[in-house]
Amino acid sequence: MEMESLKELFVHELRDAYSAEQQLTEALPKMAKEASGELKQAFETHLEETKGQIARLEQIFETLEEKPTYGNMVCKGMKGLVQEAEDLLSEDGDKTTLEAGMIAAAQKVEHYEIATYGTLRTYAEQLGQTEAARLLEETLEEEKKTDELLTQLAVGSINVEAASQA
Repeated sequence: MEMESLKELFVHELRDAYSAEQQLTEALPKMAKEASGELKQAFETHLEETKGQIARLEQIFETLEEKPTYGNMVCKGMKGLVQEAEDLLSEDGDKTTLEAGMIAAAQKVEHYEIATYGTLRTYAEQLGQTEAARLLEETLEEEKKTDELLTQLAVGSINVEAASQA
């Protein structure tokens, strides 16, 4: 795909985000299965949000009269982040320590998504795609809230408990 304009770059990056979210719908249930309590609930809640984010992206593609996929395009950034999380899930050890690691892995994903959706929203604004910008802002805010929740879980209990294992 040639990228000769901001619109073409916008569509390309939307497809990358779509791939990323699809990958998360497969990864989040695995993380939730290994987590407990509030962390498990956070992963399950974010899975439902992710499904809504996919629907928003599909709505944007429809408005742009574009398809959400292009060839075998896979978000390589998310693929690497998911692989790191899966590697962690295969480790043995103290459950709380592993949950602290799951939070770290999930926050890497959230920060990646925050950067992605912030950029996409800006592109949409610059292209005069006000509805797309609104939808992308909605997703961006969800990602920020998830990141904040993960920080609260880490600092408020999980990291503290993991630190006491030393």
